Amino acid sequence: MDLHEFQAKGLLRNYGVPVPDGGVASTASDALRVAKVLKGDAWVIKAQVHAGGRGKAGGVKIVKAFSEVYDEASHMLGMKIVTKQTGPEGKIVRRTLIEKATDIKQEIYLSFLVDRDSEQHVIIASSEGGVDIEEVADKNPDAIITERINPVTGMGHFLGRKIAKKIGLDSSLLNQFAEVANKLYQVFADHDGMMLEINPLVITGAGEIVCLDAKMSVDENALFRHPKIEEMKDYGELEPQEVRASIFDLSYVSMEGNIGCMVNGAGLAMATMDIIKSYGGEPANFLDVGGGADVSKVREAFKIILTDPKVKVIFVNIFGGIVRCDLIAQGVLTASDEVPSDRHIVVRLDGTNVKEGRKILEDGAAKSGLNIVTGDTMADAAQKAVELASGGKVEKKKTSAKSE
Repeated sequence: MDLHEFQAKGLLRNYGVPVPDGGVASTASDALRVAKVLKGDAWVIKAQVHAGGRGKAGGVKIVKAFSEVYDEASHMLGMKIVTKQTGPEGKIVRRTLIEKATDIKQEIYLSFLVDRDSEQHVIIASSEGGVDIEEVADKNPDAIITERINPVTGMGHFLGRKIAKKIGLDSSLLNQFAEVANKLYQVFADHDGMMLEINPLVITGAGEIVCLDAKMSVDENALFRHPKIEEMKDYGELEPQEVRASIFDLSYVSMEGNIGCMVNGAGLAMATMDIIKSYGGEPANFLDVGGGADVSKVREAFKIILTDPKVKVIFVNIFGGIVRCDLIAQGVLTASDEVPSDRHIVVRLDGTNVKEGRKILEDGAAKSGLNIVTGDTMADAAQKAVELASGGKVEKKKTSAKSE
């Protein structure tokens, strides 16, 4: 789950991490009110969307006249931010963060990540912070410092000083940097963070270290431990299908392809997407109905796929272990009745009650005229789904147990 910058900075502020004074505004009048409270002679207006690269896309503006705050906020609110991370569809700006401008002397990059290979946390730092950190990584990788952190023992003051020295900070800043870095790591670890990026972490003209930006994501599977974080979820930043999936406790991620996938089990879902791509197709989503799905959950999962306008073909790939194939079949037919569609449905069922499941689909297709195509194997079904999605035709086979 991604947090907005203002939400992440709220967490940092609670831990004593230095961040600029600011406030959130959802209207231009709110922006003017926040700027007035902050006082000063310059303000920064920042679009609040779940994406990096906002500055290059016009989502960060410095205003040096109080009278211009209203106009700049009016222009930014409602605009579409398009960056590498948003894709061509972009993100609509619904809120802005108004902050007092900071006197910047130096910019530093600092982030914390989870390293699954070593089962540890990682801290990454560079003396070359700012909007072009990706370019630094490509052209000058030696400028980026990486250190592992054992999550059991924590970061420690020594590691913070070590990193500060490696990125060339003045000796007078070593302890201050270490203190800020340790507090940042505590925020990251305490909230089951997947990523916490400060870009830039700045040194001001007065020699103070301040987090000018904050981008954070936390582990969705750990939200039960953080109810206050879960309340921060911004459904306006999600695709409609993702919002509906979260309501019904379905694992769903929207993608750019045209083959909708409904699968049980995360591993099988990943394998399904891989095999679709191996045949030249593109999956439209990751959707795992889980091992204990019932008819209603399968119905909602199928309806989510049906409401995605990108989807041309639906690939149902189920291995019935805990979840039964007949329940999957009943859910598919129920959803098809509620959201009629002429799209092809490619089905591969195997496992518990597979004969009953195939018979239910065969009878349902005969009654309703559904375009159901079966696959004998996952590879066979995937190939058929790709052919149909590209406008081709495949031979329909009966879905009863005789097709085994």
